[in-house]
Amino acid sequence: MSRPLLEDRATRLFIALAVFFCVNAVLAEFIGVKIFALEDTLGIAPLQWNLFGQSGSLSFTAGTLLWPIVFLMTDVINEFFGQRGVRYISWLAAGLICYGFMFAFAAISLAPAGWWVGAAADQGVPDYQAAFAAVFGQGLWTIAGSLVAFLLGQLIDVAVFHRIRRATGERWVWLRATGSTAVSQLVDSFVVLYIAFVLGPQKWPASLFLAVSTVNYGYKMLAAFAMIPLIYLLRAGITRYLGPERAALLRAEAGA
Repeated sequence: MSRPLLEDRATRLFIALAVFFCVNAVLAEFIGVKIFALEDTLGIAPLQWNLFGQSGSLSFTAGTLLWPIVFLMTDVINEFFGQRGVRYISWLAAGLICYGFMFAFAAISLAPAGWWVGAAADQGVPDYQAAFAAVFGQGLWTIAGSLVAFLLGQLIDVAVFHRIRRATGERWVWLRATGSTAVSQLVDSFVVLYIAFVLGPQKWPASLFLAVSTVNYGYKMLAAFAMIPLIYLLRAGITRYLGPERAALLRAEAGA
């Protein structure tokens, strides 16, 4: 008698990885409206970059805290569930992001209760409705740019990952993980800012677009290298959870 589907460890693993991937992707989109100063957060002197005739400090969206985890989940799912697994969760995450923003805009359009609008005045927020709309009502150009860049990046990531895997076999896990991220995030970093801030109403000049995109890409690559030990730890943990034979079978099927 066959084992019920939800009792299968590989099925449970995929569900857990997919849920964690999607939650992080959706959260990254929603908290990404906040821009933070990295130097001030770390308590260090401002590090001024100078690129393409532009200069500035290291400021990033709060979503950058979560995107490295999304990259990590992508690599792990790639390793054990292959291209179909990554494509499935990528489209699922994109749908959930659209769903979330749809209801965020619906919530903004609801008429606020009069007492609620000034409920946080003592905390320095004189108009709760305006604050709510500012935080959750991200511009449509930003949302469109982020979604297009996310999907392009994910589809490129899975293709590069498996091309490297076919060339190297089971060796050099770090190379296929980091190499695929290097290519996919090069596209992602430039596409999202181009759509949101060059095509969008702000009309950034080319020098500003290239400078900010390059700084963002540099951050993502530093994060990708920092994640390499976690890739090996997760791989070892999953192998122990599934058992060496089942884990090897999944990796073989993923690379087929």
